[in-house]
Amino acid sequence: MDYKAFLIKYAEIGLKGKNRYLFEDALVRQMQFNLEPVGDFLIRKESGRIFVEAQEEFDFDEALEALKRVFGISSICPIITEEDKDFEHIAAVVNEYMHERYDDYHFTFKVFCRRGDKHYPMESMEVAAAIGERILDEFEDIRVDVHKPDVKLTIEIRNKVYIYSDEIPGPGGMPVGTGGRAMLLLSGGIDSPVAGYMISKRGVSLEATYFHAPPYTSERAKQKVVDLAKLIAKYTGPIRLHVVNFTDIQLAIYEKCPHDELTIIMRRYMMKIAEHFAKESGCLALVTGESIGQVASQTLQSLYCTNEVCEMPVFRPCIGMDKQDIVEISEKINTYETSILPYEDCCTIFVAKHPVTKPRLDKIQKSERNLDDCIDQLMQEAIATEEVIKIHAN
Repeated sequence: MDYKAFLIKYAEIGLKGKNRYLFEDALVRQMQFNLEPVGDFLIRKESGRIFVEAQEEFDFDEALEALKRVFGISSICPIITEEDKDFEHIAAVVNEYMHERYDDYHFTFKVFCRRGDKHYPMESMEVAAAIGERILDEFEDIRVDVHKPDVKLTIEIRNKVYIYSDEIPGPGGMPVGTGGRAMLLLSGGIDSPVAGYMISKRGVSLEATYFHAPPYTSERAKQKVVDLAKLIAKYTGPIRLHVVNFTDIQLAIYEKCPHDELTIIMRRYMMKIAEHFAKESGCLALVTGESIGQVASQTLQSLYCTNEVCEMPVFRPCIGMDKQDIVEISEKINTYETSILPYEDCCTIFVAKHPVTKPRLDKIQKSERNLDDCIDQLMQEAIATEEVIKIHAN
């Protein structure tokens, strides 16, 4: 089929009442952004529907993939558009559509009609029944099933006639930008890119902070994180990535603090630095990829100690997932293969052999006092020497 247009459906946005237009406009903007590399498209809203109409030749598969990365879309329907609303013309186009769309006609179907043009001389049920009769006359192997049809053929009669039978699932969620901005603590692992994807699915736009530890981590480890950010940006839009040199802080913690508490204390200073950049950038929350009990630093006691240094809320979209749940999402969004590349990040270099799993906040705070003579200066240097990389999807 040579499709020239798509009908875009949404779900949650329809519940937004008088503010719905704000969410629709955000959805249209994100669609325009994603489709810009594909070609020239006219996107317009019409009575709870959004239509995407090609203004030139385009690659159908590329356009479909671009739309499938737009949060807020519940389904994408490739449509046939007709100006002529005469019933006989519609019936002929429907039969032609069925011939071109399907090779095997051993299936059940149902015709559904939505009549947005209330001046049209036939009622919706009347159109559906009459079109169904024409299809039965044309294709002897097709059968009607009004309850669980294999194919649901939809005809929408508005200022034009729209015909479609495919509803391709979109990602759902809410349009990026409608839920505020948050700072993602992004590492080279599997979890944090998934957390960024999931929080953006709720309409939150992202910035990210990555902690680099040269010479203990290589430039390839840093490039791995940049590559992960590019993959996330396909869904979230552009991301500002703050790269922080964390080596001196880690070495100080390693030298002055108990080794079983290393990971917790390092995480606390990471959260402090990420929150500093978050406040500068107008973010309203921090986002991490932590999941309860997955590693020693992610027990409830450890998370409690980590949270204590933050004034902002900390969102953890993966908190109730097991590892396989997270891996499956990472595979769906194509970050998994990059995440498992063997380039260590700064968290794994300084991991203790026997980390504490049930840290006490008072003991952690007491251990941190060993850093009083140097930590403020080290924090200031780390913040002052940040590198900001503007990430765009490839």
